[in-house]
Amino acid sequence: MIYRQDAGATIVLMNFLPMFLVLLSGVISSAIFQRFHLPWVLALIVAGVAIGPSGFELVEINPTIAFLGEIGLVFLMFMAGLETKFSTFKEFGKGIASLAIFNSLIPFGVGYIIGMVFDFGVISSLLLGVIFMSSSIAVIVPTLESVGLNTTKLGRSIVAATILEDVASLVLLSMLLQSIDPVTVLPLPSFYGLLIILLVAFRYGLPKLRDLVPRRRDEKDLFESEVRIVFMLLLGVVIAFELLGLHSIIAGFFAGLVLSDSIKSEILLDKIRTIGYGVFIPVFFIIVGLQTEIGIFTQGGKIVGLLVVVVAGSMLAKVFSGWLGARVNGFDHKEALTVGFATMPQLSTTLAVVFTAVELGLLQDELVTAMVILSVATTLVSPIAVKWIAERQV
Repeated sequence: MIYRQDAGATIVLMNFLPMFLVLLSGVISSAIFQRFHLPWVLALIVAGVAIGPSGFELVEINPTIAFLGEIGLVFLMFMAGLETKFSTFKEFGKGIASLAIFNSLIPFGVGYIIGMVFDFGVISSLLLGVIFMSSSIAVIVPTLESVGLNTTKLGRSIVAATILEDVASLVLLSMLLQSIDPVTVLPLPSFYGLLIILLVAFRYGLPKLRDLVPRRRDEKDLFESEVRIVFMLLLGVVIAFELLGLHSIIAGFFAGLVLSDSIKSEILLDKIRTIGYGVFIPVFFIIVGLQTEIGIFTQGGKIVGLLVVVVAGSMLAKVFSGWLGARVNGFDHKEALTVGFATMPQLSTTLAVVFTAVELGLLQDELVTAMVILSVATTLVSPIAVKWIAERQV
């Protein structure tokens, strides 16, 4: 009996204590950063750094934390897809497409060149290019709302172009991962043709599957059956796509995308957000902090130079490409600058790609840390710059 009690205590210490420390650090850091009006995600990453190998060495990533982090990653991309909505694509015209092309290809080229100059190899350089392509709609929308641009032609153009860029970056990522570590024996054209067919089938089939489950509108859903149905559909889509060889972060995004127009209840969406952002997604961001090796920047000038080049290169590429694309589409100089700075943030997609690349051993430690600092820097600078430009347009 004593042996069993000791074994049970050991299991608790090995699994529950690290998880408790992860959640505790997230709560404390979020409260501190909120007082200074700093981003929530930044608080979680800093918390991970503080309790991880680069800080007080209180927590190591064990299988339990890793599993919850994986769920958080899928949830993060699911929420990104859920908030995208297929109906948004109706606004896409030639102008939006050209803006997205400018704001994708130039950053992609800059990222690839930086990777090759620093001798990271073709694969890591391509990943860097994919990361530079993406932007964070989760940062862009609140930024545009804060300056009253969310309902204007300029604001809608920024959001629509950003969605196209994120989708394009995820498609390129899936192609890159499929070429590196193929899971399916199908040729790539057949593989993506089958994925498109499945996507269309899920788009029209999943809402009907939800409707098959009887729901009493006049009674309170005490057992949260709708939430469980959504989770079931999410897991089903992820499993189906993963069996074909599509990575879980891309599958999670498309799962949200196919369900985006069928989930119309704000109450249900709030419940999903509460579960995702309340538990799973914070664990993912804290794991990003745990994996960030701050100490590598004390190793020499080349590492510091890499950090400066990556952050400056991404920012300048996004601002210039956004400005150029907007000018080509008839926006004036200040509006074009707004596009450039608004599309600068690198957050959800960037960190999701970094997390995936680390799992597959495709990114070096110094690049991982540079990407984390890039996310922090762009998330802080972009809202300030957009607000500064908006105040001078009045």
